[in-house]
Amino acid sequence: MDRQPTLAHPLVELRPATAADWPALSAVASDPGIWAGHPANDRWQEPVFRGFFDDGLASGGMLVASDPATGAIIGSSRFDSGRCDPGEIEIGWTFLARSHWGGRTNTAMKALMVGHALADSARVMFMIGETNIRSRTAIERIGATLTPRSMKVELSTGPIVHVIYTIDRPGFAAGPLAQLWAQRLS
Repeated sequence: MDRQPTLAHPLVELRPATAADWPALSAVASDPGIWAGHPANDRWQEPVFRGFFDDGLASGGMLVASDPATGAIIGSSRFDSGRCDPGEIEIGWTFLARSHWGGRTNTAMKALMVGHALADSARVMFMIGETNIRSRTAIERIGATLTPRSMKVELSTGPIVHVIYTIDRPGFAAGPLAQLWAQRLS
């Protein structure tokens, strides 16, 4: 699977991240409000975000999200396979500027990524901090199913239990992401 595709929807564009994206992504991530309620609630601090950014680049699956109307970078997400069961790909490490909360930007971004991933994988996996209610609610709204799996992950704030959600091909086809996937531009 191409883990750094270029994908476009009228609401969001995704492209491979590069080192040159640091200033714009760092500026977006410096808003403490983005990370409130997130287990890594210190990620707005430059040294912590630097580690997050560098890990993303090293993963070979980091994507930058931009607003097609303005071209402004508004966040990022990532594909990874290191913690997946066979036939799975993980989507995670997603954050968006608060200016793009409450609309359909995150849903369109997930539709692009899940649709792309399911062309080669049977299932998409999402790991979300057990106490991250905002992200858990968002992932449930897009049709992901909570599994009995969990994993403890070491974050900058300490060890955090993450719960695991999945979406498979039939769930994607029957869920709210399929319509947004059909509206993709590339």
